[in-house]
Amino acid sequence: MSQSKKTLYPVATKKGPYTVQVPNAEQKEGHGVPRRHPLSIDQLATTPDPDVKTLYDVVTRGARLFGDAECMGSRKLIKTHVEEKMVKKMVDGEEREVPKKWFFYEMSGYTFKSFKQYKEQVDVCGAGLRQLGLVAGDRVHIYAATSSEWLTMSHGCASQSMPIVTAYDTLGESGLMHSLVQTGAKAIFLNPHLLKNLISPLKEGTKIQYVIYTTEEPPNQKDLDTLKETHPHLKIVTWDELLEMGKANPVDPVLPDSEDLCCIMYTSGSTGTPKGVPLLHRNVIAAIAGVTTIVGPHIGVGDFVLNFLPLAHILELVFENAIIVWGAAMGYGSPRTLADRAMRNCKGDIQELRPTVLVAVPAVWETVKKGIMDQVSKLSGLKQKMFWGAITLKSTLLQLGLPGVGVIDNVVFKKVKEATGGRMRVCMNGGGPIARETHHFISMAICPMIMGYGLTETAAMCCLMDPLEWDNTSLGGLTSSVEVKLVDFADAGYFTSNTPEQGEVWIRGDSVAPGYYENEEETQAAYEDGWFKTGDIGEWDANGHLRLIDRKKNLVKTLNGEYIALEKLESVYRSTPVVQNILVYADEKQTKPVAVIMPNENNLKNLAKAHKIPGDTLEELVHNQKLTALVLQALLAQGQKGGLRGMELLHGVVMTDEEWTPQNGLVTSAQKLNRRGIVKAHEKEIERAYASTSQ
Repeated sequence: MSQSKKTLYPVATKKGPYTVQVPNAEQKEGHGVPRRHPLSIDQLATTPDPDVKTLYDVVTRGARLFGDAECMGSRKLIKTHVEEKMVKKMVDGEEREVPKKWFFYEMSGYTFKSFKQYKEQVDVCGAGLRQLGLVAGDRVHIYAATSSEWLTMSHGCASQSMPIVTAYDTLGESGLMHSLVQTGAKAIFLNPHLLKNLISPLKEGTKIQYVIYTTEEPPNQKDLDTLKETHPHLKIVTWDELLEMGKANPVDPVLPDSEDLCCIMYTSGSTGTPKGVPLLHRNVIAAIAGVTTIVGPHIGVGDFVLNFLPLAHILELVFENAIIVWGAAMGYGSPRTLADRAMRNCKGDIQELRPTVLVAVPAVWETVKKGIMDQVSKLSGLKQKMFWGAITLKSTLLQLGLPGVGVIDNVVFKKVKEATGGRMRVCMNGGGPIARETHHFISMAICPMIMGYGLTETAAMCCLMDPLEWDNTSLGGLTSSVEVKLVDFADAGYFTSNTPEQGEVWIRGDSVAPGYYENEEETQAAYEDGWFKTGDIGEWDANGHLRLIDRKKNLVKTLNGEYIALEKLESVYRSTPVVQNILVYADEKQTKPVAVIMPNENNLKNLAKAHKIPGDTLEELVHNQKLTALVLQALLAQGQKGGLRGMELLHGVVMTDEEWTPQNGLVTSAQKLNRRGIVKAHEKEIERAYASTSQ
């Protein structure tokens, strides 16, 4: 059995320390000693392979080493099914019946390209861009949802030394216009439903000459006609036409250098103008080297990874390139087609692909956990006790190194594992903190969950948990391409002289971007001597793993003068069964926070039914004050269970029937909360929640 196929369990089998202090490092007042991965103590990693210097090298190496093995799989949309019914909703204080539509999807199975075939398509894409009129150095803006075409376009650009500019497909017109103008991109690649979003921004982004749109669905002809009429100079082609142009006019690659610009990646822009981060090829390649040291030994040929997170997020871009380096296969999905319940006449992406590896964000993992718990709640009392007893027993056996874990997995957790395809060996959480309870639950019931932490400015690099160093209290050790130190943050009492050592997390290494794009003021504020100041507050544990304990901008000083950390509270309260997603808001004129929650509809209805509260729809139930009080009780119980202090316990709660999606701007494409947008949408309800009882 190859190392990549070994069964992984949620227990640490490696001995610490997992990071080590850099010998002879310069000592500065208020700065901790930098730490590194033990394998990079003498020199930080810069490449996963001496032959790999650029993203195009990733593709050529994959074709050379893995040839005819499956590389990339996709599904085609056959039909969208629309169902409509009337639901009760509170409108201006009155209950009314309004129509509501539900969308369901019918998809084909997965079809795969080999590593050789993928390289051929990348070369054809690059040739098509050249035939279109682009040359080395021209920038191509990618404004599209995650797909095989997205990654192919990025590699096609790399094959011709054309930097890409990335933006979330949910970025608003003002943010899109800013990125188009600032980068001077000459071409834009997008999905057909986004064509209408170009009409206004291109009045300012005048350097765009070419528009390429994907062909998974036909464009709205009116949008296409309006775009052509408003901007008659544009050359507009489909993805298929671009590939045909490349096939008919092959050209040699124009190879980039490791110091050349690879991409300008824009932040999600949920607060203010999005910032551009210029990443050189060496930055991204060093990041791939960093993750390869940690998880490369565990993922390889024969593994299947389900990709659905936005490729405009640096974690996904690095990880998908790393998958090619490791020789695993990837299959593309989307958040709306992951589960069977969203499909008609076919399986969801998870059941269809049956991945062995899955990377997701906290909101997805909470949904998975609550789905399992919902099924468990339908079992008899005895079987429920057996399930929860098995979780405890498995954890105990692993900690003591005793046999029997395999039997528990086969007898108790087999059906649970089948809910995620039945083949998962390891999964990863990124993009934000997850409740310890959820981390433990998923790890025991399905497969070990490892944690990741990094930023766009560091090409996603800082921490990644080695499955053999699994623990439930930290983010894991450092990737091999960076070094990290903690720096005093006196305002909130975080000092490197504390025990354990605490402070703001600073990161340095080849994967760290040189600064912000054409933004000297922000660069000066965030960078110092090659170190990137993250704004996150961390501490080292006894084994050298990093824990994040706060974030400077999400620390709010309440009326009693003490700081509370909003993201920490959200990670605890989010594991309450009735919560689908949550925002914690703290007013500096109040002593405690309140929460705005998007409820889990099924669990909210069950809670209402158990207490004989009338209401058939989410729209009715969220306005019921008795139910709101019960939800607050459940949140407070979870907070106390999670060890929160009195000042961190909620004063009140607001429930909303509006789903938080990237489409309505309440979360980003990376599923991060748009705090300003959610608070603004619920200002009056938040005021009422604070006024509901005396403090």
